[in-house]
Amino acid sequence: MLALPAALREDIIAHAREGAPEEVVGVLAGARGDDRSTVGRVYTAENAAEAPETRYEIAPSEELDLLERIDDAGLDVVGFYHSHPRGPTGPSETDARLAAWPGHSYVIVSLAGDEAELGSWRWTGEAFEAESVEITADE
Repeated sequence: MLALPAALREDIIAHAREGAPEEVVGVLAGARGDDRSTVGRVYTAENAAEAPETRYEIAPSEELDLLERIDDAGLDVVGFYHSHPRGPTGPSETDARLAAWPGHSYVIVSLAGDEAELGSWRWTGEAFEAESVEITADE
């Protein structure tokens, strides 16, 4: 399960809307656990993919910088988020092929409907497993 404060959920959705029609990407930081992870901060990143309308990628130098900032803040990498401006909240085949962080959450924001939708999946190392998202009160 992924615990996500309401304000951070809104920040992720706002980032997705601002970046459309391209996909956006960011890192989720907080406390990671086997059964429950809690997001405490969201770090936006630039989408460095060659085809940002259909893919996301964080440049290695920016990813290293973000990971160092998260570590310096005493937080864990909980996972990542990206958007599907015209697609579903489920991970694509490309998402699965490029996933590289087993045990971490991958949040996807869909802007395909009238309202933005958000879903989360844990990468097992072989496949994505759907996980529930608990929207928590802001702290």
